[in-house]
Amino acid sequence: MNKTELIEKIAAGAGLSKVDAKKALDATVEAIKGALQAGDKVQLVGFGTFSVKEQPAREGINPATKEKITIAAKKVAKFKAGAELADAVK
Repeated sequence: MNKTELIEKIAAGAGLSKVDAKKALDATVEAIKGALQAGDKVQLVGFGTFSVKEQPAREGINPATKEKITIAAKKVAKFKAGAELADAVK
């Protein structure tokens, strides 16, 4: 499912126009993104939790030259599915 198909499902399920459904989806995504950028967690009960995880710097190997390199620390977005979502997928 892509964004357009998701917007169509939201519009049909909520009785909204596609324009309003797109605005709602975009606002939701921006709110989640803003919270993660601020270092907050976003918990949607029954769906899951979005959070930011910090990966420490580590050593790696350049596959082309077999030379050891240092991989910089970074932050990554993480999603953990809630119990209801996990059960629905089974």
